[in-house]
Amino acid sequence: MAIFPSLRHLRRSLSSSVARRLRRLPAARSFTTTEGSRPTIVHKRSLDILHDPWFNKGTAFSMTERDRLDLRGLLPPNVMTRQQQIDRFMVDLKRLEVHARDGPSDTNALAKWRILNRLHDRNETMYYKILIENIEEYAPIVYTPTVGLVCQNYSGLFRRPRGMYFSAADRGEMMSMVYNWPAEQVDMIVVTDGSRILGLGDLGVQGIGIAIGKLDLYVAAAGMNPQRVLPVMIDVGTNNEKLLKDPLYLGLQEHRLDGDEYISVIDEFMEAVFTRWPNVIVQFEDFQSKWAFKLLQRYRNTYRMFNDDVQGTAGVAIAGLLGAVRAQGRPMIDFPKQKIVVAGAGSAGIGVVNAARKTMARMLGNNEAALESARSQFWVVDATGLITQGRANIDPDALPFARKLKEVSHQGLTEGASLVEVVNKVKPDVLLGLSAVGGLFSKEVLEALKDSSSSRPAIFAMSNPTKNAECAPEEAFSVLGEHIIFASGSPFHDVDLGDGKIGHSNQGNNMYLFPGIGLGTLLSGARVISDGMLQAAAECLAAYMKEEEVLKGIIYPSISSIRDITKEVAAAVVREAVAEDLAEGYRDMDARELQRLSQEETVTYVENNMWSPEYPTLVYRKD
Repeated sequence: MAIFPSLRHLRRSLSSSVARRLRRLPAARSFTTTEGSRPTIVHKRSLDILHDPWFNKGTAFSMTERDRLDLRGLLPPNVMTRQQQIDRFMVDLKRLEVHARDGPSDTNALAKWRILNRLHDRNETMYYKILIENIEEYAPIVYTPTVGLVCQNYSGLFRRPRGMYFSAADRGEMMSMVYNWPAEQVDMIVVTDGSRILGLGDLGVQGIGIAIGKLDLYVAAAGMNPQRVLPVMIDVGTNNEKLLKDPLYLGLQEHRLDGDEYISVIDEFMEAVFTRWPNVIVQFEDFQSKWAFKLLQRYRNTYRMFNDDVQGTAGVAIAGLLGAVRAQGRPMIDFPKQKIVVAGAGSAGIGVVNAARKTMARMLGNNEAALESARSQFWVVDATGLITQGRANIDPDALPFARKLKEVSHQGLTEGASLVEVVNKVKPDVLLGLSAVGGLFSKEVLEALKDSSSSRPAIFAMSNPTKNAECAPEEAFSVLGEHIIFASGSPFHDVDLGDGKIGHSNQGNNMYLFPGIGLGTLLSGARVISDGMLQAAAECLAAYMKEEEVLKGIIYPSISSIRDITKEVAAAVVREAVAEDLAEGYRDMDARELQRLSQEETVTYVENNMWSPEYPTLVYRKD
């Protein structure tokens, strides 16, 4: 596959018959239940409708609908427009941001989350309209970093059930339990076992908050229908002693299952959801490193699934690393020449290194020699220092990146060398942090990077949430000056460098990729999610930025354009699925029709199948 296929080089023009079909896409192929102005059939009315966030419009119900649905007299008489509703909510939100706090431990961000969550509970359409129109402001509230605080306090925040809970106590019952979910069709599941929520550790059942937050972004960024997404918690216990003793904790108060017992629970869950919804996509989220790779390898060739921590983080990092090469004024084909020191050997760190190695190898010819050459570009440092072949009991996932003793000794390094020693000796082009250790890139480490062989070294402080970032942009720019590239996993403000110069703080957020990967997989009907599809997503993101932006040090786009980014990424995933003969089509767009679409037309196809938050006309029908 070409690294960045140009829109100017379309494979073929669309036949007139397919063109006519494409023009009908909004009505014929929208995958929402509220396609355009088509009425939606509901089997409830009166207070039941007002209490259902999927269908509730609140004061926006027209008088005709109020009569049809037995709502007259249950709402104030003034029928409000959707914009009037939004304006009223936003006034309340700004006024209540501080007053909604439950005490000194409740931050303004958590107060915002509370208010938005209440809206989510009563009117999903309005909730997603506000989220989409204010995505830059509210993505950090519904997702990282605030979602970490939500998960830590979820037992106290829980008000209304959202999603499904499968537990160790449900073994043998999951196949029937899955039918308790009311939606006949589910397109996307985000599942966690709560064992490694962001960088906060084992939060048990409270980790459901991360699955809910991710799916909010699937709806807002990818246009997934909110009625067809499902957050899931698999509660196999917790090893968090504080939660085991907390009388208010909502989960199983027993230590985590392990070994074959643990695997059997996950196996039963996967069989159950794919039995009821054979075409669903499952995203694994925040599983501890011990299980992340094992479960990915166990299921990826059988089910439509991926692990965002391993593969999504890797894709976003690859896009940033390719952008950093561009920012140095070099062609992306020079990526295999980059020397990269990686701090962190967990699921995210090794996932990124594996993906970066494959990208380098593909550029070098994709053979054994290319893989070996690419391997030699990485120095991986974990909690006990530089990983070499002299270490006993190396994690099997990290083993391919253990440096040969002869190599490190030639550079004046030893097994377990500290991060600052490695940076001093290697003089890397890139310092990549996925350690979950806040402040790891100390002044001493940053000072060592001054001797980088690159004229514009890149610092990626990718750990989440904000307190776990390896360093802040102010620290990096103050030590190293303006000629660096800085990216982080959590949002930071740009840095004023004086004299009108700006130090750009890029957020390498997984939300740039995972919504597009999910949507592209759905709309292609791909049987599995291949490495090529993930690579296509990363390359699309890297190519999204204009040359003049990249040369200023801006390597990731603004969150405000997330729906446009997701559309392009999803189209790239669809086209790669077609190229790899994995696509089976979606609804009435079969694989042969997908193959005939040009790149531009694939983007149109994706756009026409993205849900938008519009109130449907509701028609009551008895069951």
